[in-house]
Amino acid sequence: QVQLVESGGGLVQTGGSLRLSCTASGSIFTANVLAWYRQAPGKQRELVASITRSGNIVYADSVKGRFAISRDITKNSVDLRMNSLKPEDTAVYYCNAGFSQFRPGDSWGQGTQVTVSS
Repeated sequence: QVQLVESGGGLVQTGGSLRLSCTASGSIFTANVLAWYRQAPGKQRELVASITRSGNIVYADSVKGRFAISRDITKNSVDLRMNSLKPEDTAVYYCNAGFSQFRPGDSWGQGTQVTVSS
């Protein structure tokens, strides 16, 4: 089992930037993939970006060119740098650990709210 703790959400204006961080503990070596998902009110949770231990990255089309995911193997952490934020990026963002870059694993963080004002 992997425990995940997120930080870094908040309120920002359109065009602004935020950085989310997630630190993993527990059986982290069983999770090849760390990822960020988000869920907006009334919508399904969706993949934002995922990264493998070897550095392979997948982004949702909606965030390509604006968001950057990075992983520090030594610190068991994953960051999400979000630039050029839009109101449609408003959601609760969740860190996830698993084995697929396209489907979530069983381990979730508690979530952190990102709100982009227009």
